[in-house]
Amino acid sequence: MSIAENILQIQTSIAAARERRRSSTGVCDNVKLVAVTKNQPLTAIEAALEAGISSIGENRVQEAKEKYAALEQKIEWHLIGHLQTNKVRQVVPFIDLIHSVDNEKLAAEIDRVASKYDKIQEVLIQVNVAGEETKYGIAPEGMISLAKSISLLKNMRLRGLMTIAPFFPDSEMTRPIFRTMYQLFSKLRAANLPNVQPDWLSMGMTQDYAVAIEEGANLVRVGTGIFGPRQ
Repeated sequence: MSIAENILQIQTSIAAARERRRSSTGVCDNVKLVAVTKNQPLTAIEAALEAGISSIGENRVQEAKEKYAALEQKIEWHLIGHLQTNKVRQVVPFIDLIHSVDNEKLAAEIDRVASKYDKIQEVLIQVNVAGEETKYGIAPEGMISLAKSISLLKNMRLRGLMTIAPFFPDSEMTRPIFRTMYQLFSKLRAANLPNVQPDWLSMGMTQDYAVAIEEGANLVRVGTGIFGPRQ
């Protein structure tokens, strides 16, 4: 299928997952679809934009910079990969939402750089719900403490949480991970911290976004499902 056909199929699947959540809980947020463009050529990205995609997610700083420079369209840019403190100055000028803040040192550096650009940088806290050693993210029990620290920074705004679930052959196995993450998201909202606007729960990728939406995700990150295997 073409990229446009893939996007239409995913949008249909998202609508169905939202309806299942509405049926089970009575409420369901709108869902933002972020197209993950890691290792994808500009022609593929342009095809996705023509098909209605308006949010692009990149894993690597250098690749994000190159694509930002090459694409003239108005796009919402997401950094979803791990961010090193020494690369913060490269992304703050153009990234709209950083998904991967997981420690106070990184948060402080983002705030420092954002102040130089007179910018309020929007971020998510990445939580390692499954406790995987190979993945970044703060432990669930440290989330509120980090959120409180971020709330004190003048040039950052915490907009919610992000997680990357383990890969399972059966996406149903991710459900407990996403359910726990939604509980953490609810805890963040209930904390009512100053300068915190917890609107986004970023979880779910190509293999498991439908389950994530059923469990409360309102931002999903899909790459292979849109573009096919990475080139």
